Formats: sequence, C-alpha cells, structure tokens
Amino acid sequence: MRPIPPSVLVIMRAIRLFDNRRSPFTLASVRSLLLLCSLCGLFGLVACGGSEPAPRVIVLGLDGLDPETVDLLMSEGKMPNFARLRQEGAYGRLVSQKPLLSPIIWTTIATGRGPEDHGIGHFVAIDDTTGEELPVTSRMRRVNALWNIASAAEKKVLTVGWWATWPPEEVHGHMVSDHTAYHFLFEDGFTGGKATEGKTYPPDLEERIAPWLKLPADMGMDELEPFVNVEASELDTNFSFDDELSHFRWALATTESYRQIGLELWRQERPELAMVYIEGTDSTSHLFGHLFRAEGLQGELAAQQAKYGQAVEAIYLYADRLLGDYLQAMDEHTTLVVLSDHGFELGALHDDPSKTRDLRRVSERFHRLEGVLYMLGPGIKARSRIDRPSIIDITPTVLSLLGLPAASDMPGRILTEAMDSAPPLERIATYELRHGAAATGQRDAVADDAVMAHLKSLGYLGGSSAVEEPKATSSPQGERNLAAIQFEAGRYREAAKIYRQLIDEQGNEADGSLHTSLAGAYGAMERYDEALKELERALEISPLNVEAYHNRAVIHERRGEIEKAVDDYTTALRYQPQYEPSRRALMRLVGTADVRAPRDTREVEAAQLADLASQAARKGDYDAALELLDQAEDAAPSYVLTYQYRSNVLYLKGEIKEAIKALELGLMIEPDNALFLENLKRLRAEPPRKPPAAN
Repeated sequence: MRPIPPSVLVIMRAIRLFDNRRSPFTLASVRSLLLLCSLCGLFGLVACGGSEPAPRVIVLGLDGLDPETVDLLMSEGKMPNFARLRQEGAYGRLVSQKPLLSPIIWTTIATGRGPEDHGIGHFVAIDDTTGEELPVTSRMRRVNALWNIASAAEKKVLTVGWWATWPPEEVHGHMVSDHTAYHFLFEDGFTGGKATEGKTYPPDLEERIAPWLKLPADMGMDELEPFVNVEASELDTNFSFDDELSHFRWALATTESYRQIGLELWRQERPELAMVYIEGTDSTSHLFGHLFRAEGLQGELAAQQAKYGQAVEAIYLYADRLLGDYLQAMDEHTTLVVLSDHGFELGALHDDPSKTRDLRRVSERFHRLEGVLYMLGPGIKARSRIDRPSIIDITPTVLSLLGLPAASDMPGRILTEAMDSAPPLERIATYELRHGAAATGQRDAVADDAVMAHLKSLGYLGGSSAVEEPKATSSPQGERNLAAIQFEAGRYREAAKIYRQLIDEQGNEADGSLHTSLAGAYGAMERYDEALKELERALEISPLNVEAYHNRAVIHERRGEIEKAVDDYTTALRYQPQYEPSRRALMRLVGTADVRAPRDTREVEAAQLADLASQAARKGDYDAALELLDQAEDAAPSYVLTYQYRSNVLYLKGEIKEAIKALELGLMIEPDNALFLENLKRLRAEPPRKPPAAN
C-alpha cells in the first residue's frame, strides 16, 4: 500500500464526520468532493493538503564486495564515493547466512524470507521433463519479492540483472532478467535464438536496451588496461569460460551492461524502486583474488600476478566509480542502499597451489560471512552505525523507505537506527498471494548452457551437486542446502527427512557426505545407533570424510566412550589438520591438538623444515620447497609428513611419477594412511601433462 495522501485523509475525515452525525451525505457528494480535491491537487492548492513527492529507492547490489578491502582502499584515498557514503550516510557490515551462494542470498535479500520459505536452495534446478540441470528460475521462488510488492502498490519498479529473475515477471515497470547479459555468447545475438521466453518485461524492452549492452569483444585493450597486463594478440581467441582472460572480459562486459541499463532506465522511466545487481566484483575475486597484494610469489604464481595481480583492486575502483554514477543520478527524494551478499578473503594463498593453476578459487571457501551495507538519502542519519544488520532486514527496511508496511511473516527488522524517525506503519499479516506460481524448472535453450559453464568454471558446480534427478523441481544440492538450513534452525526431524529422501532416491550413488549429514540429524535427535550406521556407510564410501570421524567421536563422547572419541578426533585432524571442531574437542579432552607432534629433537627439526617448505610451495617456489624437504628427510627419515609434502610439490611441478614414489615411501611408514592411499589412487589415474611455465 502506498501512503495515504493528505488530500485523501481530508476526504476520509469528512466522510467519518458526516457519518457520525447521520447526515444525508450522498455518493454524489463524495464524488464531487473527490473531484474537487483532485482539481485542488492539480493546481497545487493548499486547502486540499497537497501531496509530497513519492519516495524513491535505489538498491545497488555488488556481489562479493568485501568490507575489509573497501575499508583498506578507502583509507588509502582510493574510493571517494564509498567514503562519502560513510561520512554522509549510515553504515554497517551486513551479516549474511550460510550457505554463501548467490541465488540463495540475493533471493533472501529481495524477499525478506529465508530459503526454507522462498525455496531457492542452490544455483541449479532440474528440468521437470528431461531431468537436465538448469539454472534456478523465477518460477521456483515461492514468495513475493520487493518488485512484486511494490508493483501491487502501484509503485513503478525497475529490476536489472537480479538473481533468479528469468523468466521475467509482469511488473508495474520494467524487468531486465538475469539471463539478459548471456545473449552475447551466441551467434544468434540478443534476440535469443531458440529461447522460449524473452529476457525482459515488457518484451519490447529487449530491443530498447540493445544499444546499451556491451559484448566481451567490446572490451579491448583500452577497456582492459586498468585491470590486466596482456598483449593485444591474447584477445584474438574464441570465447571460453575455461580461458581466464575470456572469462574476465565477459564479467567486465556484463558489469558495464547492467551499469548502463540501470542508469538509463532510472533516468528515463523514473521508477520509485530500482534494484540493480552487479556480479563482476565476485567473478573477478574468484578468478584473481589469491593474487591481490600477495608478496613474495615465485614461479607460475609470479607469472599470474604480473598479468592479473591488479585486477581485483581495479574492479573495486570501478565499483566506486559506478557508485558515483548512481549518486549523481539521485534526486532529493531518493534513498540509495548499497550492499553485498558476502565478503571475500583476498590475497590468501591456497593451501594447494594447484587449485589456482587455472586462476580460479574453486569454491565458496574464500567467502566471508559479512558484506557491506550503506544507506544515504532523505531521512537517513549522517555518520550513523547500523547495528549488525542481516540480509533478512533489507526487504522490511526498503519497504519502509518506500512508505509501505513490512509483513509479519518477514522475520527481519526495520533498520530504524539508520533513520531520523521510526516508521509509523504497522506490519500487515502477509504479502503472500503468490500461491498459484509454479515452482518448476524451465529451460532457456540459449542461455542455460552458458550459465552452467560460468558457474562450473568458478567451482560452484561439480561433484555431488551434478547428480541428475529427473522429475524433480530442485537440484539434489539445492535440497541438501535446504536440509542444512533446517538443521541449523534446530528442525532436525525436517532435515533428516530431506536427507533420507535424497539417499533413497540416489541409492548407491549417494555420496558419503550425505550419509554424514543424515547421521548429524539423527545424532541431534539422540538416535545414536541409526547415526552410527550412517557414519559407517559414509566412511566406507569415503575414508577421508573428516566430518564423519568427528561426528562419530561426538557420539562416542556422549556415550562416555572417551578413548574411542579421542581416536576419532585424532583421525579427523590427521587428515585435515585445520579442522577446528575436532581441534577444540581434543584440547578439551587431552589438552593438546597436535596429532603430529614430533617425538624427538630430530623430528622437531624435520617438522620445522617441512613447514617452511609448505610456505615456499604456497608462494610458487617449488625448487626451494624441495631443497627444504631434502633437509627434513635427512634430519628424520621416518617423519611421514615430509613425504606427503614432497608428493604435493612434485605434483605441482608436473612430475607425477616422482610424486607417486614419494607417497609410496610414506606408505611404507604408515600403511593405513587413507590420505596417502587416496592420493596415490588419484595420481596413478592422472594423465601426463607438461610442467607449469615459470614465467
């Protein structure tokens, strides 16, 4: 509902007055009064109360923008527009929710509801007729989003590039769906080729925005110069997400396209709500984040940094300039809300440098829980601090800024500490009149393959998430994520039901982590015998399942079987030394978590040398690492970690046969080491490859 104008309040008070006096106030009289007030409003007469200009809101979403990195660059004077937001508006670190996956979080931001309500649990769904994986669609969302709510209140809206907005919905305004920027990957061009539905609402908007769309080929040397250090000849390649330069040109073209579309339609259409999503900050961090201000790199990592080391910082400076564009486009009635769905650990070298050989961070492991939130505009307190805002608070707050009430079934709060005065509107019960929507997968034949390729190249898809499940409306990984959310909320029975159903459907194809998750739900309900059965199956499938060892240890500990618990906690740390839950448990039970503690002074020396070798390998100095490992082996030939590290470094150098020999030596010391056995199996199946180029 839009706020009631003062002129209408006058009418309502008059009607109540005459009704209380039982006056013969006729419908014709009401119509006359409405006409009079309408004319008064037309000519701006004060007697009818006038009307205030409608409030306007821009929500600018910058995927993966990290608050610590923004603070660092601001402190160096490199992000003046973000500095202005900090000085003139309200700020807080936006607390996200796990799993830190974009479709889930951005849908939560846009609806004010968690994934257990809105139904988006992963990047992919399953085509309900073919069983084929495809990106999530707007039809899978089970609740209304801000653009639906504002449209129903007759507020004009604009949505650009937001996650899970294809097929575009009919709104009071314009919608440029998240499939729009994938058009340029195809020879058919912007018209969409075989696509069954358009990319925009209204459909003719596609033709209108075509001049504002940038192609990867448009990103030439001039456009790329601030970001990368490459030769012009490197641009003469066919597009592929497997090529890091192609991928970055796509990300930059997409970012520039959505930036300009959002600005032009904001200026021309004057919507009351605009929601513009920019993905390039996240893709760039996934591609090149490990190179950000990293020091002392050698070999292939140094070669990567020479070409792409400036890309992340440059995309942050681009984001600041983009923010400046939107600040200039605001008027005095506009509030700007700038946010990110999560942060990003930048400049942190991977434990396994092979994971960055293709310049991809592989998974959401490097996401941080906190993103940014800035607010600036009329009614926003200058230099105010927002108290731990959450992603579920955004929708209630934006509704309040628009003069609309939040709903009681939205668990978030209105961020009143950022406002000059508390919102006067009471919450309504619900906005959910969407129950007729079909929660189903649907395929866009042109864009979906490209979307999937993009997600796989960033490490979001693969492994267990790629299991096909015909006749379903969500992906197995999506269902698993929703089950994990139920578990975190303490709804163990609901979580167990989802896990059990997934295992039954996948049969022998179910992976060990799925059995481990079911065991966790059973354990939380104190169904320990059932939990242990699932954990035994999990370890049978995957002997390196650290979580399974930990969960089994927890059950042993709860049953008072402390020795068995210590053994399993120790095994978990043996295979993953940084696994914090088992580390804390061992500290509590035995006072130490050093499961590889050297037994004598020679092993102490070997351990120190092996640690230095690991640090050298992480920076790409493989020769120095091998020299240190030679010294470690001379100091203590029976110190088994030396052989594990040597195998890792030799693998990075492309010397597979030598890496196998190192593991075989380690297995002579620890024949039951499951990590060595699994790595040996993988190395023996590894195809021959050329050693990496140092420069």
